[in-house]
Amino acid sequence: MILLENLSKSYRVDGRDIPALKRIDLSIAAGEIFGVIGHSGAGKSTLIRLINLLERPSGGRVLLDGVNLTELSSDALRKSRQKIGMIFQHFNLLMSKTVAQNVAFPLQVAGELDKTAINQRVAELLELVGLADHANKYPAQLSGGQKQRVGIARALANNPKLLLCDEATSALDPQTTASVLQLLLEINQKLKLTIVLITHEMNVIRSICDRVAVIDGGEIVELGPVTNVFLHPKHPTTRRFVYESEHVDETTEADDFAHVPGKIVRLTFKGESTYQSHLSALARQYAVDFSILAGRIERIKTTPCGQLTLGLVGSQVDELLSRLADEGIVVEELRQ
Repeated sequence: MILLENLSKSYRVDGRDIPALKRIDLSIAAGEIFGVIGHSGAGKSTLIRLINLLERPSGGRVLLDGVNLTELSSDALRKSRQKIGMIFQHFNLLMSKTVAQNVAFPLQVAGELDKTAINQRVAELLELVGLADHANKYPAQLSGGQKQRVGIARALANNPKLLLCDEATSALDPQTTASVLQLLLEINQKLKLTIVLITHEMNVIRSICDRVAVIDGGEIVELGPVTNVFLHPKHPTTRRFVYESEHVDETTEADDFAHVPGKIVRLTFKGESTYQSHLSALARQYAVDFSILAGRIERIKTTPCGQLTLGLVGSQVDELLSRLADEGIVVEELRQ
């Protein structure tokens, strides 16, 4: 649905061109929830503003449903933007208008519906986001989570095909963040809406995204399904995000496991194998002793996943690991 080709963006500062994005090539499929994660200044917010051409790229193309947005006239681009909804970190609501009036505003600007149709659409959207009883309140009377729900309803007013979320949960507490993310997931499933979500929080990516791009220094340094990127991070930036989200020091294994005898491995389980007793049964069969050095079980979106870091001792350790691999468990040798 979205295709970015050789996309770049530079800003002119003190007579010099400062690159914000460099040669971005990215495709996003219709109906998926796609995450972009990066630290402050990495270029992620610039990227989302280029997708709907709130900023013009310095080079490259942005295609939406096969249409090159960078070649459209101002009027054609304005019309194409009605297919794109956007929600913001700080809500951007009109404080002098009620909840219903905020949601109605983009419909009034579009000028395609009469007052009765607009009121009906607003009622549908407020029901969808759980604010049907708050239509006549003003933003100042709402909590942060409720304000963001108004922002989501407003972004959906013109039946967009694409929803862009720029740090949409960063101003919210963890419990409210979870409820807003669940709402976005339900909207994605119910409306078959494509969502691009920009964040600096790995837990947000892990909760609802299908795929993720990690951006650093204006470049995509890692890209793939969230389960693969989260469980097997390759780039140092990705590893930092994963370790931070797990509250783990990246040097822990090297420092704390030096005294552990035998081979040290990390096992990764996905799906139903996460809850099965592969290890204990095979350890008995091959007479291998093991010590659990670290472990976690969690869900990445809807997929149960687990990882165990083990110290293994025995004459048939390699045979045990081969059997585990045959059963679909990913085996990484951290120390021979």
